[in-house]
Amino acid sequence: MAEHLTKDTFLRKVFNYEKNKEWKFEGDIPAVVDFWAPWCGPCRMVGPIIDELSTEYAGRVNFYKINVDDEQELAGVFGVRSIPSMLFVPKEGTPKMSVGALPKQALVDAIKNELSVSVN
Repeated sequence: MAEHLTKDTFLRKVFNYEKNKEWKFEGDIPAVVDFWAPWCGPCRMVGPIIDELSTEYAGRVNFYKINVDDEQELAGVFGVRSIPSMLFVPKEGTPKMSVGALPKQALVDAIKNELSVSVN
């Protein structure tokens, strides 16, 4: 299951934007952050896929969910204007944002291409 983050846990596990102006990833392994809301139909379709992937990539990629209604500041920091939006965070380098509901294979491809982590 993907872990739901608040601003406090996001600052500790992903990026402390209050302390750092430049991007500095706080995690030990790559991460995927799903910006979503309970009322968003496409988000509800992507949710189970994210949970599936969190099991398939356990120990190699962390999957996080941020409810944009509860965490409006986090959505604002990343310029999230439409949901679902996914932030792909490699261990080294700059994160990349993807907007829209992606099918499972597209997420697997993005994890491979953006995070350099393959399924097996």
